Amino acid sequence: MAAAAMSTETIAAALGTRRLLHPPAFLSFRFRPTPRLPGAAVAASAPAFRRCKAAAKAHDDDQLVLDVAESTWDDLVLHCESPVLVEFWAPWCGPCRLMHPVIADVAKAYTGRLRCLKLNTDENQDVATWYGIRSIPTILIFKNGERKETVIGAVKDTTLAMTVERFL
Repeated sequence: MAAAAMSTETIAAALGTRRLLHPPAFLSFRFRPTPRLPGAAVAASAPAFRRCKAAAKAHDDDQLVLDVAESTWDDLVLHCESPVLVEFWAPWCGPCRLMHPVIADVAKAYTGRLRCLKLNTDENQDVATWYGIRSIPTILIFKNGERKETVIGAVKDTTLAMTVERFL
C-alpha cells in the first residue's frame, strides 16, 4: 500500500500538484488533460487543397466587402446611388470578426443591389466620431447619402437581411 501511495505522490510531485489528505468533494487537484476540440484535429489533418479552397473562399468574401476610409468615404458611401451597408469594426474586436462572414453572405445575396463596406475605427476615428459610433460592431445603412438605419452588436444574418430588405 505504501508503494502505491508513494507512486501517487511521485506522480503528483512530477505534475506539480498537491494532494490534500481529505480534499473537499468539490475540489480535485488531479491532473486532467485538456480535451481536444473535434474540429481542431480535423482542420490540422485536412488535405492541403481543402485548406487552400477555404483560404480562397475567404479571399473571395473579402472582395465582396471592400474597405472604406475617410479619404474615400464621400465617393463610396455618400455619393452612391444604391443603398450602402457600412460595418464599423476593429481588428481586436471578437464580435466584429464574427460579423464578417455574415456581412459577406449579405453582400453575396444582394450583389448589384447593395454595396457592403467596412471601416476600421482604429484607423478612421474621425468618421466614427462624426456618426457617434460608441460601440463596435455597428452597422449603418445609407440610402441616397442619408443615414437610414443603425444596427449595434453582432446579429444573425436573417436579422440583418430583414433590415436591408426595407431599403432595397
